[in-house]
Amino acid sequence: MSFAKLALPLALAAMSTSAAAALVDLSGWTAQGGSSNWAVAADKNSVFQSVNGSPTVFFSGSNDQGKALSGKIKVETTGDDDFIGFVLGYQSGNAAALATDFILIDWKQGTQSHLGCSGAAGLAISRATAGLPDSAATWCHTGSVQELARASNLGSTGWLDNTEYTFDLVFTATNIQVKVNGVTELNVAGTFADGSFGFYNYSQERVRYSALEQSVAPPPTGTVPEPASLALVGLGLLAAVGAGKRRKA
Repeated sequence: MSFAKLALPLALAAMSTSAAAALVDLSGWTAQGGSSNWAVAADKNSVFQSVNGSPTVFFSGSNDQGKALSGKIKVETTGDDDFIGFVLGYQSGNAAALATDFILIDWKQGTQSHLGCSGAAGLAISRATAGLPDSAATWCHTGSVQELARASNLGSTGWLDNTEYTFDLVFTATNIQVKVNGVTELNVAGTFADGSFGFYNYSQERVRYSALEQSVAPPPTGTVPEPASLALVGLGLLAAVGAGKRRKA
């Protein structure tokens, strides 16, 4: 095969490799919030939260904006029907802070009255501006937990006991996307603060997060490639032009 024919595939391969997913090592992640037991597996790639308690998070401690996170989530009990999910843009101490700006993605199995209000079944995305109190704000998405949207298909549908779901999260400064089992459930535009990916439980025990991978967030359709990628493609095109000129000569 000539260099001209080889150059463009190599350039495209390099672009693909740069965005390849990597396994997530959870050994350096941190638990905060209410009573919890986040037990990281020996492979460091899955974690099991076994306590029914106040809102708790298990977060990376890094700035994860501009990244995508995928994996699996499963509730391994039939004993409760409360909240599982994720936080995005979380900063250390946010669970108990009086002033925050991070995103909460939570999924409740069943509608339930508690703390003077009714927490609705289904998947939703909210902005937390005063931490994650064990109060009506967090339970019912009111006051300091401002609901932004409910899922397109799962907005009023709870998760099922002992059922494993795949999830895909995309987190950028202006867009958050959530897929469940490959279906886009949330696609929200806005302005979002930088911070960590994290897992979230509220009053729900025996939840496992596994098969975790992280990658660069994919660009929206039609986005111009980064300069480095353009340079690689350009080299391939120049080589092809050069080869064509040599054949004519």
